[in-house]
Amino acid sequence: MKTRTLHEIHTEGMDALLKALGPVDMIRFLQMFDEGKGDYTKERKTWLKKDVHEISREIRDMKKKQLI
Repeated sequence: MKTRTLHEIHTEGMDALLKALGPVDMIRFLQMFDEGKGDYTKERKTWLKKDVHEISREIRDMKKKQLI
């Protein structure tokens, strides 16, 4: 039995996943093992400029304007 390199094992594994799952589900499967990076709890404050109450208030205001 020939010992395969890590590259060969990786390539055969990826080929097997592609054959068994198809390209889309193969990517979805591989994404399950990605831990991501950063700290979502701290960083979301920079992404979300408004809090839930402010967004809710804006939705109510928009609904009122559409009813007039």
